[in-house]
Amino acid sequence: MMTQEAMRKVMQAGLMLSSERNLDRLLDMILVSIMELADCDAGTLYLLDGDALRFKIMHTNSLGTHSGGDGRDPDLPPVPLKRENVCAYCFLECRTIRIENVYDSREFDFSGPIRYDSITGYHTRSMLVVPMRNPEGERLGVIQLINALDEDGNIQAFPEEMILPLESVTSQAAVAIQNVYYMKEIREVFWSFVRVMSAAVDERSPYNANHSRRMAQMCERFLVFLNQRAEEQGEDILFSPQRSKELIMSVWLHDIGKVTIPLKIMDKPERLSELQKERIRLRMETIRLRGEIDCLKGMMDAAVYTALMQETEEAEEKVMQISKAGFVTDEMLVWLDGLRGRIFTDREGRQQPWITDDEYAMLKIRKGTLSDKERRVMENHVSVTDKLLSQIKFTADLGNVRKWAASHHEMLDGSGYPKHLSGDSIPAEVRILTIIDIFDALVAMDRPYKPGMPVEKALSILDTMANREGKLDPELTALFAESRCWEES
Repeated sequence: MMTQEAMRKVMQAGLMLSSERNLDRLLDMILVSIMELADCDAGTLYLLDGDALRFKIMHTNSLGTHSGGDGRDPDLPPVPLKRENVCAYCFLECRTIRIENVYDSREFDFSGPIRYDSITGYHTRSMLVVPMRNPEGERLGVIQLINALDEDGNIQAFPEEMILPLESVTSQAAVAIQNVYYMKEIREVFWSFVRVMSAAVDERSPYNANHSRRMAQMCERFLVFLNQRAEEQGEDILFSPQRSKELIMSVWLHDIGKVTIPLKIMDKPERLSELQKERIRLRMETIRLRGEIDCLKGMMDAAVYTALMQETEEAEEKVMQISKAGFVTDEMLVWLDGLRGRIFTDREGRQQPWITDDEYAMLKIRKGTLSDKERRVMENHVSVTDKLLSQIKFTADLGNVRKWAASHHEMLDGSGYPKHLSGDSIPAEVRILTIIDIFDALVAMDRPYKPGMPVEKALSILDTMANREGKLDPELTALFAESRCWEES
């Protein structure tokens, strides 16, 4: 019959196990709790791994040894599922095995424990092996307990009355382990979904391919660098595993709003559209044909016609160069102003400009390929990111993902968007995300509107944005450059 004290320990163990979500800590808590309940000297926890039982946690109090529980399994070969091994037999039959003295047992092969005793000087005597199974009957592993102790600390057989409470706690342990497994599977499915959504955005455009993946890799390496640096300086790490995961997920999702941006804007490689360029080519050809007709009619001198031919060809070539230039210089603007003043007479006798007002407006864009209207559409992807992520019910440990992801274009001086945040209202995570996003945009070789620039030039631009313009965090920008996190190890 279960004593009141045993019932209290069973209930206490159940409450404790149900609250732990880290598998390594949970397994260690399970073995410690069951060993305390059984009042024994040693114990081992095995979990099913394929067609064998793998050592996960081992404790021997009298020897002061403890292995496992830190993410690394004990360095021991797994136990094959063969009936001559007591742990395998317990697992296969799914029933508790109680042995008073392993040296007297002929039912199972105890050569392993006996060999261990000869090496360490330990003496294995009594043993209790309990299967772990969930309420559905699914077997997860076994717990092997060694050397029950009486009140004076002497080795005794495991009392029969302890089997039921031990089986009860072991059953609760199996449920707790299964729940952790389920949560891990759910997290993995969610992370897979996040990566798929991000990849879908990148795959919409060959010019944005792998942007989020590159950023996530850089961010992971940068966070490792920051933590290692803090430890070297005797400080606490800056980014816990959970905080790191939260930021990495923000990186994966930061551009999800681009799914709604028209490709003609997102993939725009030049200032002029293909239709605009074709119209300019046809217009220049029309000017040449009109000149040829006038020349044939004697209305235009041959030398003037030859000059016109050369001017239109040069104008067409120059316009196409400006359309795809990385930056429009003052000299280009002066030339465009001159071209804008040129006119010709069409076949109906109407005067027409060599380039239209719309074409001129696009060509005079100093940097990039987008007009103000197109840029507003493009910038709206951040608001769409926020709107889309608002539909996801993030768990508490991912509660900042939406906010961080939707703030990656904010600048410390308040010049960013969409909320024009500034200073302390922009957390460190967003500052890191922004630095990495800008850096990848500068060095990326797959952008339609510019070639990728050398790393050192990109770092110089980041430094300017941080230390001259006040847009980026100076300390984080310097640490980013120091980390070389864009380099694969």
